[in-house]
Amino acid sequence: MKKFENVAMIETNEKWKEAIKRQDELYSHGLSSLRTEFDRDYTRIINSNAYKRLKHKTQVFFSPENDHICTRIEHVNLVESVSYTIASFLGLNTELTKAIAVAHDLGHSSFGHQGEKILSSISEREIGEKFWHEKNGLHFVDDIELLVDFENRKRNLNLTYAVRDGIVSHCGEIDENSLKPRMENIDLKNYLEPNQYAPYTWEACVVKIADKISYIGRDMEDARVMKLLDDEDLKKIDTLIQKMDVNNTNIMNYLTVDLCQNSSPECGLCFSDEALEVMKLIKDFNYEKIYRNEKMMPTIRYFKVLMNEIFYCLKNEFDGKRTIYHLKCLARYYPNLSQEFVAWLSNYAKTEDRKETEYNNKIVYDLENEKDYCKAIIDYISGMTDSYISQIYKEIVCF
Repeated sequence: MKKFENVAMIETNEKWKEAIKRQDELYSHGLSSLRTEFDRDYTRIINSNAYKRLKHKTQVFFSPENDHICTRIEHVNLVESVSYTIASFLGLNTELTKAIAVAHDLGHSSFGHQGEKILSSISEREIGEKFWHEKNGLHFVDDIELLVDFENRKRNLNLTYAVRDGIVSHCGEIDENSLKPRMENIDLKNYLEPNQYAPYTWEACVVKIADKISYIGRDMEDARVMKLLDDEDLKKIDTLIQKMDVNNTNIMNYLTVDLCQNSSPECGLCFSDEALEVMKLIKDFNYEKIYRNEKMMPTIRYFKVLMNEIFYCLKNEFDGKRTIYHLKCLARYYPNLSQEFVAWLSNYAKTEDRKETEYNNKIVYDLENEKDYCKAIIDYISGMTDSYISQIYKEIVCF
């Protein structure tokens, strides 16, 4: 029952040429014809540093000692699995779906959504812009993430339009119960807020829904293991959801099957009314009992201190043309932070340490501009893992 095969993002689709467009000409190699456009993107994404760091970034619970608590990389793997199942059953392009799925959370900061909110408050205060992980994900794959090419020079990832769109478009709730792609090809840099536009492809719509299917049950399962839910809480959710034993695999299976059975190109990707109500009940329960739980507040306050102190430590070294000099002097007190931030900046700004023969990527920051410099700090912090940001904070307070 490949109900969507006529609208899949393949060469016969009227959007195909726009979907596979890249911002720059793609460098070639003798064996390049072995891979499709979206398979190339998939490979670039899983080789990027941002993807590798997801294994040490919070999903909901910070630095769990239990290895079975979900981290950001496990969530991404679940989204890839669920979205592949849906796309395969419906007859959509599974290579595009997989590429969007593994890339959709590359812009997440350390400490999950709470870290995102803290960085957004810093960003609004310092440069007048909100920080949100979907837009940051687009920024990272367009401007920050670098891979070494066959000439041994660092280049931007240069992903296709369809994958880039899937990254910036994946946010948003689906309570309206009918998700269809937009027709127009827009400049993705014009996104001003999450969920401003529908995704460009059906495949991106699938990932957007799979994202929700993948986390609502997993977050609740983790909360049980972490003993954030007491017996009364567990009885409440079992009473609310009487269709199944409430665990993550059952929830994902139930919602995935229901979506596949009820969706069509004419009606869009949608659930039955019953399944949509189950999703809403679980989400409401999670917000009340997990995300807004008072027991989460101490870690949130801790995150705020860490991120702000690192930001201020680096911002205080701004001095126009002498900024790099001051940052290097900072190594006397904070060698790791100083040396690694200076090295990181050389990838994206014209500094005395940048050897142009090693790069073939965009210049992102003008370090003589204070706003640009603050943006660079925010980008740098957003790429840090939970463990690394904690390590840098300790270096600052224990020098």
